[in-house]
Amino acid sequence: MLVLVAPGQGSQTPGFLTEWLELPGAADRVAAWSDAIGLDLAHYGTKADADEIRDTAVAQPLLVAAGLLSASALGDIAPGAVAGHSVGEITAAALSGVLDDAAALSLVRKRGLAMADAAAITETGMAALLGGDPEVTVPHLEKLGLTPANINGGGQIVAAGTMEQIAALEADKPEGVRRVVPLKVAGAFHTHHMAPAVETLAEAAKALAPADPKVAYVSNKDGEAVASGAEVLERLVGQVANPVRWDLCMETFKELGVTALVELCPGGTLTGLAKRALPGVKTLALKTPADLDAARELIAEHAA
Repeated sequence: MLVLVAPGQGSQTPGFLTEWLELPGAADRVAAWSDAIGLDLAHYGTKADADEIRDTAVAQPLLVAAGLLSASALGDIAPGAVAGHSVGEITAAALSGVLDDAAALSLVRKRGLAMADAAAITETGMAALLGGDPEVTVPHLEKLGLTPANINGGGQIVAAGTMEQIAALEADKPEGVRRVVPLKVAGAFHTHHMAPAVETLAEAAKALAPADPKVAYVSNKDGEAVASGAEVLERLVGQVANPVRWDLCMETFKELGVTALVELCPGGTLTGLAKRALPGVKTLALKTPADLDAARELIAEHAA
């Protein structure tokens, strides 16, 4: 059984879309998306520097566009399940048929702008903690006023809060944590700092007509497979200000009997977590079009 997964913010790097735009029809498709949402995706995916694509309002649409583009390059495939990490959930919603591509890009553009506005209210950030025991780490974060915004499994938790709180964490790591790594994001996502964005996104969601997912859609909220398109959309809205439970998503992959995981462009982060948390599951990250043939071979062996 195959699961397709889409990465979240922080996985983007300068120029990562360049080779994908050389595929037949890709440049025209991205140009149409750019016109529709008022953002030059091709420029940001090929020429922009790290600071430019760190901007939440840019990074989020760019990542969803990359995910959809790389998924289409795989051809007609039949995953048993889909999931996305944070903003990758919107990519997963499109892959499962809950939203069409146009609706997904429109929603993520509004999400990125709303979260950027919320992040501008207070200087906040996120940092990954490598190593440690969640039962020790989470209370320590709460003591410092931080939120365990991403509980990723595989020995990784991402903390979020003000920059002062992040600095305090770097000076006072939880027992067992080897390193605290600041992330290339521009706010404390999936925390109460994002409450204003939830209201904006809820209003935007009213204009959408979600369909029920055609394959299992595994939600960040609690790792549950959601069968209702309306509930998927409701969860997408609320998840902006609530922790990502990728650890529970991977537990559900186990329960579903997943045997292979393919991470869409810009892949790497989620396959790394899967290698540690899902022993025996074959993984492949789509980083450039050179990875497509190997991905197709893996899909042919494991797709439904």
